[in-house]
Amino acid sequence: MRLELEVALARGVGRLSRLARTGGGTTLPGKLLAAVDRDAVDALAARLERGCALVSATNGKTTTCALATSVLASHARLARNAAGANLMSGIASTLVAARGAELGLFEVDEAALPEVARRVRPRVVSLGNLFRDQLDRYGELEIIAERWRAMIPELPPDAVLAVNADDALVGDLATEHPRSVTFGVDDPDQARPSLQHAADSKYCLRCGTPYEYAAAYVGHLGDYRCPACGHGRPALDVAARRVELHGTDGASFDLVTPEGTRRVELALPGLYNVYNALAAATLTRALGIGLDQIAAGLGRAVAAFGRFERIDLGGRTLLTLLIKNPAGANEALRTIVSAGAPKVALVALNDAIADGRDVSWIWDVDFELLGAGLERLVASGDRAAELALRFKYGGLPASAIEVVPDLEAALDRGLELTPPGAELVCLPTYTAMLRLQAIVTARGHTRPYWERAA
Repeated sequence: MRLELEVALARGVGRLSRLARTGGGTTLPGKLLAAVDRDAVDALAARLERGCALVSATNGKTTTCALATSVLASHARLARNAAGANLMSGIASTLVAARGAELGLFEVDEAALPEVARRVRPRVVSLGNLFRDQLDRYGELEIIAERWRAMIPELPPDAVLAVNADDALVGDLATEHPRSVTFGVDDPDQARPSLQHAADSKYCLRCGTPYEYAAAYVGHLGDYRCPACGHGRPALDVAARRVELHGTDGASFDLVTPEGTRRVELALPGLYNVYNALAAATLTRALGIGLDQIAAGLGRAVAAFGRFERIDLGGRTLLTLLIKNPAGANEALRTIVSAGAPKVALVALNDAIADGRDVSWIWDVDFELLGAGLERLVASGDRAAELALRFKYGGLPASAIEVVPDLEAALDRGLELTPPGAELVCLPTYTAMLRLQAIVTARGHTRPYWERAA
């Protein structure tokens, strides 16, 4: 009876927040519930008769969950933190709102994962990648990897641990759990000529010798092996082969599993989204979904809000791709340029807590990829001046750079520079993406993200 009253109170707070259109309905109910009853989250998670699945990664956890949702939606009633509130409060809020849900599917912040796993007792945990991101908050990648390693013995013994074998820090965690499953890309045709300069985990976990790569795919992700001690990528249980990238229109690949192979046609572009699809396929396979259903569900999926989104603004189109660290930004740039370098681009750099206060990462992003075709850059956000300086050092003439810190004014300027019928490319950091969503929502071009994510 006490839990029911607590949940009713938290739901009421969530309704009031949504009526006020603050977006706080994604976190406030959970904060309230935690304040009045620390054990309530555990009890609510235990009510999900088909358990929980958790997804964590530096890049791609929201998109991986969106892809997995497309597969799972016809098989179970889901509780999902679709708006991206991935701390304990957001997951608690999702559980509060989950009337009649059977299965929880939660994206989880990298640092919050150990506590969340301890509280919800997951059936599946998917670990996607560890890239340098928000160093002021997380510290070095090895810190997060060791926290994850310490979490694994506490998982339920029958839980499945799905790990990206192409990331050395993550793939090595497969040795810590008897029910581990590995996934990765196995297509040398998609490999880079060499390891990217912004790659993070370059050195052997065992002896510190630089890894040698038979294939380097995204950042430090690839087929690696230490020439000194032999530590390398574990064998793949689930793989993507015969990968084809279709610019900004999508990608396709063979999904290879022990049960067979299926061709997946993905509406999301870039090799990084092939990795997200692999993570979603591995997770849903661990939940008992058949290969035909997985391939069909991945084929139906659309990108999570802001990650790759085209919005009709009435005569012009806005294309948004989230950037937040060197690896993700470089892949977004390569995807854009593969379809033809834009003449006008809006890039917005914020340094709020959710973005990371340290913005030095922009100097490791290959913004020069835009240089060949870019005629005008609109630099916006709280750190617009630093962004403009980065592009100037990258070779873009100062006369081609406009600094417009206010994002709404920057959007208007970018649209003014974009011919009718054309597309304005926008690369925002996380809080800039949310602000951009608020602007286009207020203008009636789309619905609030928390409504579209529901």
